Amino acid sequence: MTIANTSADSSSPAESIYERVVRLGDVWRRRYTQAPSALSALSVKICASLGTQLLTNMEGGEHLHSENDPFIVVLNHNQKLEALYVPGLLMHLRQGKMIHFLADWNFCLVPGVWLFYHFGQVITIARKPAKPRFLNVFKPLFTSCEPGFARAQRALQEGRSIGIFPEGTTNRDPKNLLRGFNGAAQLSLQTQAPILPIGIRFPYHDPSKPIPEFIPMSLKIGHPMHPQPVDGKPKLEEIRGWHRQVMEMIGDLSGKSWQPRNRRK
Repeated sequence: MTIANTSADSSSPAESIYERVVRLGDVWRRRYTQAPSALSALSVKICASLGTQLLTNMEGGEHLHSENDPFIVVLNHNQKLEALYVPGLLMHLRQGKMIHFLADWNFCLVPGVWLFYHFGQVITIARKPAKPRFLNVFKPLFTSCEPGFARAQRALQEGRSIGIFPEGTTNRDPKNLLRGFNGAAQLSLQTQAPILPIGIRFPYHDPSKPIPEFIPMSLKIGHPMHPQPVDGKPKLEEIRGWHRQVMEMIGDLSGKSWQPRNRRK
């Protein structure tokens, strides 16, 4: 594999920089002209900085440009920490423009993580309980009365992009995707927002072993997938069919296999 180098031009939007590896210096020199606040820009820089140490190759980054908003980013989920540094890298390439990722509220209980959630404008979802369960008393502090799905739908309708890990949990299997949840497919059909599939690969990892944390990775960003128009509320079979297409594309991009019989979690 050829590892590309880059010298960032903070004024260039969607040029060849997207096809190159991002250096640590690029992150801290670049002005995030589309970040909503200085603290949001700082949170993106910190997360992206972690990613620069691991990213060996990237393809298709031009599809991330904010001119293409709104869209739904969908990715395979292999490590816990990639939920911080991969979104950071993606938003770095968008001059700090937010992608509102959906994430479980209980990670806000980890010291410091809430700050990244807050300034990264994460949409918290309240699906999972805390462990140990007595920590659920803090749930109202980190969740909204409005369900996460509804907030994601509103964001898309307002022209803002969102991000979802449809597998719903960390999956360290190097060969197979989980069956996943069809929320991204449902949102796409309801709002007619395209899906932007991304595959996270690990080019130097032994595929006979589970994927560990913090190993070199590459990102393969596919072409936007546009949903078929639906008449009114999408039917369950339409959602499942679109979910299948989305997961199969993530599988192609990540080098993994997806089957509807795969376990959900």
